[in-house]
Amino acid sequence: MLAFLFLASGFAALVYQLVWHRALYAIYGIDITSVTMVVTAFMLGLGCGSLLGGALSRPGRRGMLGAFAALEFGIGAFGFFSLDLFGWAGTITLGASALGTAAATFLLVLVPTTLMGASLPVLVAFATRRTGNVGRSVGLLYFANTLGGALGCFAAAVLLLGLLGQRAAVQGAAAVNVALGAAVLLLRGRLEVPA
Repeated sequence: MLAFLFLASGFAALVYQLVWHRALYAIYGIDITSVTMVVTAFMLGLGCGSLLGGALSRPGRRGMLGAFAALEFGIGAFGFFSLDLFGWAGTITLGASALGTAAATFLLVLVPTTLMGASLPVLVAFATRRTGNVGRSVGLLYFANTLGGALGCFAAAVLLLGLLGQRAAVQGAAAVNVALGAAVLLLRGRLEVPA
């Protein structure tokens, strides 16, 4: 069950990444500098999120499923409004220097990618406490999230963007995150039973 939830989370994350890349490139242009800024901002956010998730999942802390649900709700809320936010930021930074554009790009994606990066350590901490097996927990969840990401890339590139457009694709990803948060809260008792 946890693996399926994290697969869906990875799916949504990669839909966001593809849509947000396209949206930011439409605002700031496509050249080596803008591509580097967007990718770097994503990686920095994921790294910061990993640190945050590690802090949230320290030994002795409880409520990992609640924390995971909160992360998913946060990602979904940002995702739902993201394209409007990007458009607003593009208007504000019109004609800005490369440094100003870089700062805007970093700030735009830092919050949601930090939340995304925090989800793996939080869920691994929960799964490890449940099963007592760190290697199995990390391996299974990382595999599920990566598979979900690959499916999200494929779906976004081949189906979602062409059939639905950016807004519907990103709002669908936001709906996935909100549904995941709700499912975790509803199924908490069942998920907390030792494997």
